[in-house]
Amino acid sequence: MAKLINVSNRLPVTIGKTIRKSSGGLVTAMEGLTDRLELSWVGWPGAAAANAAQEQELRQTLNSQYRYDPVFLSEADIEGFYQGFSNQSLWPLLHYMATKMAYETEWWDCYQKVNQKFADQVVATAESGDTVWVHDYQLMLVPGMLRHANPDLRIGFFLHTPFPSYELFRCHPDRNNLLYGLLGADHIGFHTYGYLRHFRSTVLRCLGIDSEIDRIPYNGRQVKIGVHPIGIDAEKFTNEVTSPTCQEYLAKYREAYAGKRVVIGVERLDYTKGILHRLNAVEQYLAAEDTPNNVIFLFIAVPSRGAVKEYQVLREQVEGMVGRINGQHATVENIPIHFIHGTISFPELCALYKLAEVCMVTPLIDGMNLVAKEYVACQENDDGVLILSEFAGAANELFSAIIVNPYSPHEIADSIRQALSMPFAERSERTRVLRERVCKYDAGYWAGSFLNALEKHVETEEEPVGETLKPSILQAAVDVAERIAVVLDYDGTLREFVSDPSDAGPTRAITDLLDQLSGKPNTDVFIVSGRQEADLQRWLGHYPFTLVCEHGYRSRPAGAEKWAVLTEDADLSWRESVLEVFRYFEGQTPGSSIEQKRSSMVWHYRRSDPEFGQWKAHQMMGELYETVSNLPVEIHHGKKIIEVSSVVVTKGNALRHYCGNGDYDLVICAGDDQTDESMFQAEIDNLFSIKVGAGDTAARYRIDTPNTFRNLVGTVFADREIGS
Repeated sequence: MAKLINVSNRLPVTIGKTIRKSSGGLVTAMEGLTDRLELSWVGWPGAAAANAAQEQELRQTLNSQYRYDPVFLSEADIEGFYQGFSNQSLWPLLHYMATKMAYETEWWDCYQKVNQKFADQVVATAESGDTVWVHDYQLMLVPGMLRHANPDLRIGFFLHTPFPSYELFRCHPDRNNLLYGLLGADHIGFHTYGYLRHFRSTVLRCLGIDSEIDRIPYNGRQVKIGVHPIGIDAEKFTNEVTSPTCQEYLAKYREAYAGKRVVIGVERLDYTKGILHRLNAVEQYLAAEDTPNNVIFLFIAVPSRGAVKEYQVLREQVEGMVGRINGQHATVENIPIHFIHGTISFPELCALYKLAEVCMVTPLIDGMNLVAKEYVACQENDDGVLILSEFAGAANELFSAIIVNPYSPHEIADSIRQALSMPFAERSERTRVLRERVCKYDAGYWAGSFLNALEKHVETEEEPVGETLKPSILQAAVDVAERIAVVLDYDGTLREFVSDPSDAGPTRAITDLLDQLSGKPNTDVFIVSGRQEADLQRWLGHYPFTLVCEHGYRSRPAGAEKWAVLTEDADLSWRESVLEVFRYFEGQTPGSSIEQKRSSMVWHYRRSDPEFGQWKAHQMMGELYETVSNLPVEIHHGKKIIEVSSVVVTKGNALRHYCGNGDYDLVICAGDDQTDESMFQAEIDNLFSIKVGAGDTAARYRIDTPNTFRNLVGTVFADREIGS
C-alpha cells in the first residue's frame, strides 16, 4: 500500500495527563483515505518535553499508537517561528493587511530552522516514491527542502489561507525565498481560483517565471496548481444535531431564548473576521425605527493568540463596543448583543447552530470559512438563513446565501432585515441548495480530489523534442574523442538571465568552468552569442577562446587580437524602418529599451510589467511582420526580447565556418533559444547538440538549467588530460 505522510504545524492530539486525539475535518478527511493509503503524520505535538528521556517516550507513544512523528519545538522556536514570523508577519500579509505586518530578521532565521526540522523529520521516515502532503503558511519552505533532500518524493502543498495579490505579497522581505520553497512541490492547492491567479501573478512578477493556468515550469519540472475548496465533516454535524446531548442543549436554549429570534456569529477573535465592522452594522440595524425588540445577536468569539498585543487590543475594542451598543439599545425585555469570549463544546455549538434563524459570517477576508458550512449542515429542516461575506472563500460556492460586502455596514444591516423577513419557502429553498452542496463536497471529497490531482501524471499538449541528457552519455562521447570543439551560447546557457542585461557578467561558477576548459588539451572553446563585441571582449577577452558576437556577424578567433566581420554579405538597409517601430513601442511600454547592434536590433522588455510587456510584444510582432515582410531579415521573439537581424547572419553559419571542416571528432554545441536552433540544425559530423531549458528544439539532448549544464560539463571534463 502506498504511503502518505501528512505534514502540518500541529499534530491532531492534545497532550495533558493523557494523550487525547483531536477531531476535526482534516483528521476525518485524512482517515477517510486509509483504505487506499498508509497514513502517518508529522507535526508539533503542542507541548514541550521536560527532558530528552520524556521526549523519546512521547515519540514512541505517538508513533506506536497513532503513527504520528512529532517535531519538538523549544519556547524560542515557538516564539520566533509561530508567534513571530507565522502569525505576525505572514498571517496579516496573506490576509491583505500589510499595515499589520511586523518583521524581525530573527523570526525569519527561526522560521527557516523550524521548517528544516519538519523536513528532516519527513526525510527520516519517507522512502522514495512516498507521497508527502504539506499544509499551510507555517511550512512554506518545507516543499523546497524536501525536493532538495529527496527528489523522488511526490510532494503536495495546500494553502488554507488566502493568497494576496502581487502588490501585497511583494511587500514581504523574504518573498522570493517563500515562493521558491512552494515551487518545490509537485502540486499546490488553493481554495479559490482568485488565490491561484494571484499566486501565478506573483511568481511571474517576483521570479520572472511564466506559467499556464494549471502549471508552472520550474527547474525542469511542471509544478501543477489547482483549486480545491475544502469541506467539513458534514456527517459529523448532521449526526450530532440529532444526538441526545445536542437535543438537551437545544431544549435548554429554546427555553432561555423563548420568544426571541436568534442571530448567531461564531469565529476566532481575529482582526480578519470583521467583528468590529459587524457590530457597527448591528448598531445601524438597531437604530432603525422599525427594528423588532425580540432579536438576539449571539456572538461567540473563540480566544486566539492572546499573547499578541494586536489581539488583546481587539478584544478590548470588541467588548467596549458591545457594552456601548447594549447600553444604548437594551430594554427591560431584551439585551440585543450577547457576547461570549470563550470555547463551547461541540454538542452545544451544534445546538446553537440549529437554534439560530440567521448566521452571520462576515470576515473581511477568509481563505474559506468553515463556520458557514457548519451552520448549513446543522439546518436539518432547511430553515436557517446564511449571511456571507463576499470576501470569504466559501462565497465562491454558497451562492444561495445572502452575499454582502463586509465593509458596508448599511448593506449588512439590510441583509439582517432581509434574512429575518424572508418567507419560509424562499428560506427553505436557499438552504436546501446550500446543504446539498456542503454534504456532497465534504472534507473527504476535498482530500481525495487533491491527492488525485497530485498523483495524476502531467500530460503536455505537445511533448518537446530532446532526450534528457545524462552525464554518462556526454562522458562516453568525450572519452573517445581526440579533438573536441565546445560551442557555447552565453545568456540562458552559461549565464542565468537577469533583469538588467548589463549586469549579466560571468559569475564565479562560470569563470571556474571556463578556467577549467581553457586548460584542457585538444579542446577548443567557442562562445557564440547575441551579445555585442564590447560585452564579450570585456567579460571573456582574456580567455584563449574564439568569440563570436551578434549571432555570427563578427568574431575574434582564438589567439587573435582584432575582431573582424564574419558575414560580409549582410544587407543592413532595413535598420531605419525597424528602428522607427522599436521607438514607437519603447514609448508605449514603460521599462522597455532598445539595443542597437551592427547587424541587428533588439527591443528589451524584461523590466516592464510582465503581462503588459508581453501584450505589447505581440502587438509589435504584428507591426514588424507588416513592416519588414519583404526585407532580408529574421524576427526573433525570445525571452523578454524581440530581435530583428539580417537573414544571412546566424549562429549556424558561424558554427559551420569554424567547425564544419572535419577537424573535430566531437562538436558539442549548447544553447537555449530560437537563435541557437540554426546550430542544432547544422549538418556537421559528430554534432552533439544540447538545448538548455524548456521549449521545442531540434537539439538531440536537453538539460533543464544553466546551473545543471555548468555542473555537468565541469564534471565530464574534469579528468580530460589527453585525447584518446
